Amino acid sequence: MTLNELLTIQAAGIIKDALGGVERSQLPFYKFSGPEQTRQRVKALFVLTARAVKERNLSPMLAHAEAIGRERFMAGADLAEIQIAFNVLEEVLWQRILTSMPPALHGEALGLVGTVLGAGKDMVGRTYVSLASKSKVPTLNLEELFDGTEAP
Repeated sequence: MTLNELLTIQAAGIIKDALGGVERSQLPFYKFSGPEQTRQRVKALFVLTARAVKERNLSPMLAHAEAIGRERFMAGADLAEIQIAFNVLEEVLWQRILTSMPPALHGEALGLVGTVLGAGKDMVGRTYVSLASKSKVPTLNLEELFDGTEAP
């Protein structure tokens, strides 16, 4: 079985397992969004991962990840929760690869999945942090630490 075949044949099970992992993680943003919205988000992430693997093209994943970074920042979601959702899908995919594919194909398959989801996580993180750095964050105000430290 090739990676593309696995992603096609086992799509429903992969999405189900990833959704279960997100739900078990008890992530406040996803709990607040509700099960149907969370399922749609996990499915979209899987579909984009499968598409990127098949087409060897990261552009759709990167565009989606940038949009996620913006949307979740504006919604007040924690960056770690978004990263966890990516990690859960990656873990499920790795398990499926290791149990469903011949060992000779593991390296390439794991590399492709890791590259696609890693690029997505990176884009989400860069987008989110970029937006956060443009807004005033009270916890990062260090002025009080430097009172009285002016040079003589």
